[in-house]
Amino acid sequence: MQVNPNIFKAYDIRGIYPTDLNAEVGYAIGRAFATFLKVDTVIVGRDMRLSGPQMFDAISRGLMDQGADVINIGMVSTDQYYYACATLGHAGIMVTASHNPGQYNGLKMVKKMPQLLSGDQGIQDLRRIVENDAFAEPTRQGKMTEIDLSEDFVNMVLTLIDVKSLVPLKVIADTGNGMVGPILKRVYSQLPTIELVGMYLDPDGSLPNHGLDPLQPENRAELQQRVAAEGADVGFAFDGDGDRFFTIDDRGDFIAGDYMTALMGEYLLEKYPNSNILYDVRASWAVPDLVKAAGGMPMMERVGHAFIKQRMAKENAIFAGEVSGHYYFKDFFFADSGIVPSLIILEMISKRKAKLSDMLKELEKKYFISGEINTRISGSPEAKLNELAEVFKDGRIEWLDGVSVTFDDWHFNVRGSNTEPLLRLNLEAKSKALMEEKRDQILGIIHA
Repeated sequence: MQVNPNIFKAYDIRGIYPTDLNAEVGYAIGRAFATFLKVDTVIVGRDMRLSGPQMFDAISRGLMDQGADVINIGMVSTDQYYYACATLGHAGIMVTASHNPGQYNGLKMVKKMPQLLSGDQGIQDLRRIVENDAFAEPTRQGKMTEIDLSEDFVNMVLTLIDVKSLVPLKVIADTGNGMVGPILKRVYSQLPTIELVGMYLDPDGSLPNHGLDPLQPENRAELQQRVAAEGADVGFAFDGDGDRFFTIDDRGDFIAGDYMTALMGEYLLEKYPNSNILYDVRASWAVPDLVKAAGGMPMMERVGHAFIKQRMAKENAIFAGEVSGHYYFKDFFFADSGIVPSLIILEMISKRKAKLSDMLKELEKKYFISGEINTRISGSPEAKLNELAEVFKDGRIEWLDGVSVTFDDWHFNVRGSNTEPLLRLNLEAKSKALMEEKRDQILGIIHA
């Protein structure tokens, strides 16, 4: 069948419903998934998007017509889905477009935890099977069973911290009408010292309040304002499907993902000394510096959950963090979760008897980061990356993911987006003035 090839991304399948991704395409992908993996059982969950029921139904029919049984885990967050795949030991499909706007839908596909299908390992194979109608001949008709693992999930994540160590803390959490609200309430109801103030906890695919991506300042503005105004100890923001997570400190300031990776990595090394910790190519020097100082081994990896999970399992790393708000834990099947880091941060604040703002002050004095700056381009991304490598050839150049260039007092990474015609710049320097000077210089080259 004819299908838009652009929906088959580096880490997942994603497109606008119903133009790019619809019931017909979903049915074909379901058949292709069972054909490619040769599995007899597939776990299927979905988020709260308005097109979710149609996509869930189509994918499930495709799987069952291809001979695979479907375990329906219902409407869940993505970390609940990963929990199901890991504990039941099956392949899985999660119907979600994560933090994309409401008109999108998509699929996150697990081969066997922690291995996910990615662009060069499975996703393009699915595309070829769909385009060529190259489905295997089914030998049976699959059936559907339903299972609710939410109580098991709640009990499991609570084992990852020392609940008795938590001091009285006020938390404001904004789940943006995404998938995290219901399970967050159930987890936090087991934390007697924590006062949870919820914002937009009810899943609603019409997204009546704000968008699903807390990296966009407008989607977290109200939370930041409320944390400061209501004297909360911390604010938590979750993306639409709950695999990305963001922290607001007691001042109402947004904490960059690499600062959060550095603080959590340092803290987790107290529990698991001399361990490996992964971070992505965009991150601040704060991450390797704090990890090394705490006796750990920092390891850099390319961006993307499919790559990070695989490398974590290979290196037996205890923790990984991405600038984009993905946090991964060995104790959670090497998978990313929004709920788990929220609990670890509460434990960290409690045990250190310190405000988050105080923990951050040392980092803010030493590391000056640009944050991720996206630039839409019309020409070839590769040509721009090669030009940057030529201009800054006096630095140490690496091509792990885009181009990374390191000097003694500043460094940067520029990489193409996997989903849009964008170049993404992350830059850091040892002074604010140098950071701003080099940022503007590189943006000038990108814009030229």
